[in-house]
Amino acid sequence: MKVSFIFFYVFFTFSALSAQEPVTGSTEIDSIIIDRRAGIPTADSLLRGQSVTDNVVFPKEFPKDYRKKYSDPEFDYSSVNPRESVWQQFLKKIDEILDYLFGEMNPGKAMGITGVIIRILAIGLIAFLLYFLLRFLISRYGIFYKEKNQKVIIYGTELQENIHEINFEETIRSYELQGDFRSAVRYRFLKVLKMLTDRNAIHWNPEKTNRDYVSEISDPGLRQHFTDLVYIFDNVWYGEFSIDESNYKQFRAKFDLVIH
Repeated sequence: MKVSFIFFYVFFTFSALSAQEPVTGSTEIDSIIIDRRAGIPTADSLLRGQSVTDNVVFPKEFPKDYRKKYSDPEFDYSSVNPRESVWQQFLKKIDEILDYLFGEMNPGKAMGITGVIIRILAIGLIAFLLYFLLRFLISRYGIFYKEKNQKVIIYGTELQENIHEINFEETIRSYELQGDFRSAVRYRFLKVLKMLTDRNAIHWNPEKTNRDYVSEISDPGLRQHFTDLVYIFDNVWYGEFSIDESNYKQFRAKFDLVIH
């Protein structure tokens, strides 16, 4: 047992001393690796000086104003601006016009004024379109009709006599005295048709519609006045629009304007 202890003590002591001895020799490098790297310049040598090459070298130069090109806001990546819609671009143009006309204004206030102007223009445009739409519908079909697409046709059988044989002055006066202003308006309108026929402005025919007569009138001013009378006649007679003496006097003035 004592012999074994001495043996292990000598063994570990020798191992510890061997590990503390410095390495004094040099490591031999494989000659094959050295041969392969021979003649290849290192990266540091390329940076320190210009390397030699058999190829033609064309040095690259930057334009003198290259910084100006990249100073444009399009190349500014420091902030991301949201893309403007077409409507926002339109509002911006309106602001620029307002600034040009009235001077530069506060941005927030300018956007508010722009919004108000846009709303006013939109309302005006809608009102303009509705006005002409109503005029078209009224001139073609009339309003207050009981039936849609009902054509306004003046038949000779409704009068039971020819318009060229009617005593309009006496007939109209009679209806006015009776307070039958609807019939008075009707005969005033027929009187206008006779007058236009006598002037060769239209060609009267019981089968024609008021729209046909409007298209026959060549004078723009007269055509507009007659269109107004058609509107009155359609609503009072065919639309059964009840009128009083005050309304009748207003309508009579319009009829007299065309006749005289």
